[in-house]
Amino acid sequence: MIVRALAIWVIMAFIAVANGFFRVSVLVPRIGEQGGHIISTIMLSCFIAALAWFCIRWLKPQTPAAAMLLGAFWVALTLAFEFGFGHFVAQKSWAELLNDYNLLRGRVWPLVLVVTAISPYIAARQQNILNEK
Repeated sequence: MIVRALAIWVIMAFIAVANGFFRVSVLVPRIGEQGGHIISTIMLSCFIAALAWFCIRWLKPQTPAAAMLLGAFWVALTLAFEFGFGHFVAQKSWAELLNDYNLLRGRVWPLVLVVTAISPYIAARQQNILNEK
């Protein structure tokens, strides 16, 4: 399951990059940074939930714990990519990267991580593929 999970996460990463490009090039110029951030976050969360829904039978988590572990794996990869690429390639400061986690300033990016974490479990549960013994 780990290789398949990694393959799906790579698709997720491409979707996230495309979503970010859409945010910067289309949403922000039309509705501003904050509105673009919120809409983009909601869009990405929906894309991730849909991807989990369509791929969960291929991933085949057998238990609720396996489905939750799959979500945790995706979150770990996402955070490693976000902070690794963001800091070392995009040259953003740690403070700038952490700013997206400031809920008090209307930064709703953590929603993406929550959706990423729980989507495999929800998809597997709704499709009745978990052995809950």
